Amino acid sequence: MSHSSAADHALAEPCPVRNAYEHKVSADGLIADAIQRKAADRLDRLVNDLAEARPATKSSALGWLFGKRREKKNVRGLYLHGGVGRGKTMLMDMFFDHAPLKRKRRSHFNDFMADVHDRIGAHREALKNGEAKRDDPIPPVAEQIAEESWLICFDEFTVTDIADAMVLSRLFSALFDNGCVLVATSNVAPSDLYGDGLNRPLFTPFIDVLKAHTDVMELDSGRDYRLDKLSALPVYMNPLSEETAQRMDEAWQTAIDGENEAAVAVEVKGRTIDVSRAAGPMARFTFEELCARPLGARDYMALADRFDHFFIDGVPQMDLDRRNEAKRFILLVDTLYDRKKSLHLSAAASAEELYVGKSGTESFEFDRTISRLIEMRDESWPPQAGDAVEY
Repeated sequence: MSHSSAADHALAEPCPVRNAYEHKVSADGLIADAIQRKAADRLDRLVNDLAEARPATKSSALGWLFGKRREKKNVRGLYLHGGVGRGKTMLMDMFFDHAPLKRKRRSHFNDFMADVHDRIGAHREALKNGEAKRDDPIPPVAEQIAEESWLICFDEFTVTDIADAMVLSRLFSALFDNGCVLVATSNVAPSDLYGDGLNRPLFTPFIDVLKAHTDVMELDSGRDYRLDKLSALPVYMNPLSEETAQRMDEAWQTAIDGENEAAVAVEVKGRTIDVSRAAGPMARFTFEELCARPLGARDYMALADRFDHFFIDGVPQMDLDRRNEAKRFILLVDTLYDRKKSLHLSAAASAEELYVGKSGTESFEFDRTISRLIEMRDESWPPQAGDAVEY
């Protein structure tokens, strides 16, 4: 009696990622791109490497997928990097859907590391209670994760937190020793991760570990297809009305382009900012969520590091009674402008009429905000690499 497995299926369809890509070109109007096709072919090789990496057990062709005994595997992962809108998330989705494994995990890097720190904390608590024996929590945590997920996929890999940076080299050395395979997408090359981070020399060994276990491939700075789509969307919508709300909803749905919307948490210096609506590099907020809460420059920078496209609903007219919200809105716009992020918002009035206070520093600081909001509405925003920005 023959057995059928996910691995058998993958090998029967030798180019599942490339086929999914070509279907999107023919059926969904995706503009074909030679570099994306090359990446799809490399991901297909990885699909087949994973399918062939471990022979079936005597009892079942699926035994190697579900058995508890793990052998080290010599499968190189892949690190895809390139600018915003180069199709990295799309390719990751196609690959993950066709990866012939049950034990696989796809998550945002920050969510994965939050789980790691929780496991480290739980191990230390168990050690204190006499329920664990090993003093070093990294090896048992890596074993737990490897037992759950042979394949680990990160979309938008970025390192901003020193607590993450300090454990990455040892953690991933242990994960790779346990046979894990890593596939990641990022806006930056491995050598640029944690570029200006505190105590970076303690982080840099991770870069060598990463390069030793993954192939690095650049999706070059060609055409930004996501920006092509976003540039056609309304940017500044006023006044606030049911029609404006509908236009914002339509713009948001067009921007996320079928990606799953979910709540995420962005970590900032040991605390978290809850983002109720996120999809890939897109995030949607209400004005109250961003400007009525006690957020500061570091918070807005962390959000700008995590997301590239911001949708903000319900910006009200502000006066002296809302000067704190006005200060935060000024700071938020400054941050998004400096980081060259795209902004879509609905507001009670035109940019020139958003702040109606007649005294205080906000009244003249808001002039800069007006100028930036107007510039960010232009179809050429955000500027591409090498373009000058007027300050």
